[in-house]
Amino acid sequence: MSFITFDNVHKRYGENEVLKGINFEANKHEVVCLIGASGSGKSTLLRCVNALEEIQEGKIIVDGDVVSGPGIDVNRLRRKVGMVFQSFNLFPHMTVLDNIALAPMKLLGVDKATAREEAHELLKKVNLDHRADYYPDQLSGGQQQRVAIVRAIAMKTEVLLLDEITSALDPELVNEVLSIVRTLASEGLTMLLATHEMTFAKEVADKVVFLEQGRILEEGPPSQIFEDPREERTRAFLKQVLESGRL
Repeated sequence: MSFITFDNVHKRYGENEVLKGINFEANKHEVVCLIGASGSGKSTLLRCVNALEEIQEGKIIVDGDVVSGPGIDVNRLRRKVGMVFQSFNLFPHMTVLDNIALAPMKLLGVDKATAREEAHELLKKVNLDHRADYYPDQLSGGQQQRVAIVRAIAMKTEVLLLDEITSALDPELVNEVLSIVRTLASEGLTMLLATHEMTFAKEVADKVVFLEQGRILEEGPPSQIFEDPREERTRAFLKQVLESGRL
């Protein structure tokens, strides 16, 4: 049984339809990579899962609960589904430790001492415990993004959405962030990633979904999508990626 289901999902901004009948499923513990050109709908799709965007038709189901449409409990949803953005969105006036401990205290009712202790343990996992008392502007971009990932999983989320999390980073910082995602994937966290890192997608994904102008043109295991794509548009996209040195 699928853990995440998109059932004929449509999203419009006025007359502009950016998701045009999205249908696909992800199982628990799967890593699904969304690929496609800029503007294909990858980020919007992720934002709809977390109710940051409303859909106009269809429904999105996570673990048996409909998470789209009127009347949803957004706080309950976001305790289950975490999201990490291109821009790190850390609170600049708070230390790394306080950035991570805040949501468990406010939303889960965890006491301060426990929240801070758990935050320290998570920071050790990403080799940043020595930066616990730093402020975001004292960290590199890669370190800030690792903290943003830790802040999301501190909520004990069951699903993690990752929206082009390396696009704002210098190339030498990309690998330190992707290594954290590899670790989370190996631990069985269910993840949906929008990414331009094709080599990474090929390595870590259980399923790859190719979007084009708001539609899914093709989906399948990485070996099929990257080595034997069925659609001409997929082949053209990957050829362009290959020529740019990203695969």
